Amino acid sequence: MTSLTNSIGREGPAPALSAAGGDVPDYFALLKPRVMVLVIFTALVGMVVSQGHVQPMIGAISLLAIAVGAGASGCLNMWWDADIDAVMSRTATRPIPSGRITSEEALGFGLFLSVASVVVLGLAANVLAAALLAFTIVFYAVVYSMWLKRATAQNIVIGGAAGALPPVIGQAVVTGSVGIESLVLFAIIFIWTPPHFWALALIKADEYARAGIPMMPNVAGPASTRRQIVWYSLLLAPLGLVPVALGFGGLLYAVIGVVGGLGMVAFSIRVLRNREGEAERRAAMGMFGFSILYLFALFSALLAEQSFGLFRPVLG
Repeated sequence: MTSLTNSIGREGPAPALSAAGGDVPDYFALLKPRVMVLVIFTALVGMVVSQGHVQPMIGAISLLAIAVGAGASGCLNMWWDADIDAVMSRTATRPIPSGRITSEEALGFGLFLSVASVVVLGLAANVLAAALLAFTIVFYAVVYSMWLKRATAQNIVIGGAAGALPPVIGQAVVTGSVGIESLVLFAIIFIWTPPHFWALALIKADEYARAGIPMMPNVAGPASTRRQIVWYSLLLAPLGLVPVALGFGGLLYAVIGVVGGLGMVAFSIRVLRNREGEAERRAAMGMFGFSILYLFALFSALLAEQSFGLFRPVLG
């Protein structure tokens, strides 16, 4: 396992299978559009919970720049991970391993978008927001993709910081600073990430092993991974209610936070108990799916309360 990981790590990105450029949908696929949607959403929530105001046009341009920066990170990740993607069933049809876009084209596209997104955000908003976006791109593309992913089973834990930063960038756009609100949202996404991805990793453990990626089920074993999913879920449930204690999460958020937090714990216990066959697969995929619903509902509640006059204080 270790030797395979080291071997892949030395090879770097796989050579392209063709010399032809791809179509627009192929380049769009390089940006990981589903991840971009999540980034836009969480960055927007970071903006609306901030104690400040931003002109709508500036806010829209900033969100676009943040989305493009996230897409650039995804593109650079696909460029570097083309060798891994080629041997995993869920990623083998991506533009680079399938030969629709060359590695050189993807690298150039990702670098251009990285620089452009940071420059645009700096001009539209402020230097802090641009610096945070630049840090996020470098952390995901270099620290996570090129190092952590192939080096440690804690790859998702540490690398999750990149995916948790959009609310912080969003608040920086509005206020020019980083406040407690966005740091709490960062913490929620950061702690949510391991149980979310490890649930899927339990099902895809064989594919990760073939690709030489030291995911937690392959290194610590499925039993340890299941226990860690439970522990992270137990930590996430009360953490999700911190916005209520700090006064920027209201009654609607509190209800969703309590129900969703209990749901995360319940699904994690189901993962812990179901360890074989179809029951294991259903439990893991149930956890994976519910975790997406939980995060979406939690952040949607904040957005609704802050944007549509639905905020009703719970404390004081």
